[in-house]
Amino acid sequence: MSNLSRTAVSAALLLTAVVHAQQRTASANGTTSTASGTTLQVTALRDDVLRVRAWRGNNAPEDASWAVLPEARTAHIAVTATPDGFATKALQVRIDPQLRLTVSDLQDHILQQDAAPITWDGDRFTVAKDRTYDDHFFGLGDKPGPLDRGGQMFTMWNTDAFGFQESTDPIYKDIPFFLDVKQGRTLGVFLDNTWRSNFDFGRADVNRYTFSALNGPVDYYLMYGPEPKEVMATWRWLTGPTPLPPLWALGFQQSRYSYFPESQLREIADRSRQDKIPTDVLWLDIDFQHKNWPFTIDEQNYPNFPGLVQDLAKQQFKLVVITDLHVAHQPNVGYAPYDSGHAGDHFVHNPDGTEFIGDVWPGPSNFPDFTQVSSRKWWGSLYKDFTAMGIAGFWNDMNEPSVFNVPGKTMPDNVQHRIDAQGPSEAGFQKRTATHLEIHNVYGMEQTRGTYEGQLRFRPNERPFTMTRASYAGGQRYAVTWTGDNSSTWNHLRMTVPQLTNLGLSGFSLAGADVGGFAGSPPPALLTKWLEYAAFQPIDRDHSAKGTRMHEVWVDGPEQEAIRRRYIEERYRLMPYLYTVAEEGSRTGLPMNRPMFLEFPHANANGAPMDTGGANFLLGAHLLIAPNPSPEEVADYAVDLPAGTWYNYWTGEQIIRRSNNAAIDLEQRDKVVAQKPFLIKPTLEDLPVFVRGGTILPIAPLVQSTQQTPDGPLTLRVYPPALQPASGTSSPIAEPCEGEVYTDDGHTLNYQRGDYARVHFTCTTAPDGAVTVHIAAQEGKYTPWWKQFRVEVVGLSPATNAPTAIIRGKATPLTQTEGRWGVTLPRSTKPTTVVMH
Repeated sequence: MSNLSRTAVSAALLLTAVVHAQQRTASANGTTSTASGTTLQVTALRDDVLRVRAWRGNNAPEDASWAVLPEARTAHIAVTATPDGFATKALQVRIDPQLRLTVSDLQDHILQQDAAPITWDGDRFTVAKDRTYDDHFFGLGDKPGPLDRGGQMFTMWNTDAFGFQESTDPIYKDIPFFLDVKQGRTLGVFLDNTWRSNFDFGRADVNRYTFSALNGPVDYYLMYGPEPKEVMATWRWLTGPTPLPPLWALGFQQSRYSYFPESQLREIADRSRQDKIPTDVLWLDIDFQHKNWPFTIDEQNYPNFPGLVQDLAKQQFKLVVITDLHVAHQPNVGYAPYDSGHAGDHFVHNPDGTEFIGDVWPGPSNFPDFTQVSSRKWWGSLYKDFTAMGIAGFWNDMNEPSVFNVPGKTMPDNVQHRIDAQGPSEAGFQKRTATHLEIHNVYGMEQTRGTYEGQLRFRPNERPFTMTRASYAGGQRYAVTWTGDNSSTWNHLRMTVPQLTNLGLSGFSLAGADVGGFAGSPPPALLTKWLEYAAFQPIDRDHSAKGTRMHEVWVDGPEQEAIRRRYIEERYRLMPYLYTVAEEGSRTGLPMNRPMFLEFPHANANGAPMDTGGANFLLGAHLLIAPNPSPEEVADYAVDLPAGTWYNYWTGEQIIRRSNNAAIDLEQRDKVVAQKPFLIKPTLEDLPVFVRGGTILPIAPLVQSTQQTPDGPLTLRVYPPALQPASGTSSPIAEPCEGEVYTDDGHTLNYQRGDYARVHFTCTTAPDGAVTVHIAAQEGKYTPWWKQFRVEVVGLSPATNAPTAIIRGKATPLTQTEGRWGVTLPRSTKPTTVVMH
């Protein structure tokens, strides 16, 4: 026998031995395979959702999660067994003799494939997947850098990262979830492991991406779309929604570290109203407290705090105050949070059983043991007095957790956290003690859980509001967030767009960045431009650090103030749309700020997502914001609109962006943009905003606070799609045309019991230019603030000198508002059709 033949036989015998060594057990919802001491279990939670677990030895690890909802974690469906795995109605699963996993769709498109078996190094594990140049990765929370994570490496370890820059890692949050978009198909991946972990998207090896952790379970979820919106809906199903916020949370918010003393905060409130800067929320940082002790008040400098809250309420301001988690270590002085926390054994311990004490803003401080149900309940009880005063919301900062004067800027690795027993129908945890290495990344989220539950305890029918700096996957259930201590630089302004967009893709739809930059003093142009961006972002909070110049809207004189006011006013006019988008996200998992590929997943013929750098973003499905990718520069820059009809939001100018194969009516050629991007000349006062053709945008009269009832009709601004000849025919077709408005009382949970109003709108365009708008019957029993609709059509050119609308068979004259023809009609609970020509 030749050497070549001997080699072939030996390889065949080796493969046979490996196959025979593998033990495989099929179950109703998946399969479990064991080889070389490792067990790999793959189960189907739904046809489009898989859970992958792996372990060494004979005993499976604890089946538990801080992130995944119990009903999702325990879900299961029946699968069809195959020789090397199983299949669902959407996915095929194959496991080779070395326990390498391949997942594909039913058309055999590989969605994910192991590049190697799982490797172990002590307690550390690494999962390696094949990577191609067609793979694009998005998510992982607020990590700085481009929107697409490809070619980068990240560490998941919540860190107080004051002064972070674009290359800084890690920063404040651990959200180990990402979307892999490849050739028009999207797969969501979530590693449910709270230990320090790492994600390498092709930096060490361009042909593979990996995720690894120092310890803890190999436990990850795969969520197939194929559309990215479907993955976002599944992520909501798995980890929970971003709840519908109180309406005031979408208003403009003014903050500083710190407004001190009380008189300065009152001056800010008075000036905001005097200058007619629409504002809903004022914030107080730590200086309002006695010696920075949480849940106290500096009564010398804020002598009538309950009266302050009441006076601000009369001016239609909500007050949000900071409540950091570090409880001042102040025994025997009557400091109730310490006394009750110590008496109830609610603080974390050192290995020797003593309470851990670390230095933070109050000096020596204790840290609550938030993994105990009883300690979260105790923490929530501390909000009793503040909620009774009428304080509207709370700010949980420093909760990575941050500790001063230690090398790691956090608790020692061996600090002890006690976990309560929770059955499978809850989180699934066994009663045990864990080290800080395991709990660090969920510590901030569990604080916000206690804060959220405490607010519901004392205001059971009011929507809680908590802002957090640190969190974990699923933390959107309890809090909104922001990008942390950013800087007053043009680059940080640019970075906010991909940061907020990736946060939205990670579940945190309600997120913002400190407007103007926290660290540093922005020049007037930077603050102005930042306020323009923020007007179209979910949380619009102007915040600055102690020792920097003031950031308020009026600080740089009337010219800058006028520009800034204009954008804040536009946000308030768009408030019906913002609130509708927020409500949509609470039901669907779609973020408020969206990357281009989420709305236009097939815009590129090669299947690659649009705008992987993340310079542009959408607010909801209908508004595209196209800021300068280099916002400090004055050179022209290119904007690449997706194919279809678009309108300049500010001027109403129609733009028809055609794809390579689209035909365009000869009469519309003056409005056509060629296939290549077009140029925009940047100016300080302009932020390019475009509206998708086929949008019906709800717009309200201007108010100074969301607590103020708008005076006038709700405007339905119609942006008709352009009629274009259908391929191969002379019959004109148009893109869909629709819109929606949602409202309720803006602060209670009554909407969950049907006390809301939702109205859907559609429109059609006829070849003669006539536009028909259909207003559907209202859903829900809530009576909205508007008593009338004003329906106006952008670009409508009436064929007569006496244009009319036909409403219920009667002709009504059209009138013009700012160049737009429209008609006003009473609100009705019945369907209404308006024909304008």
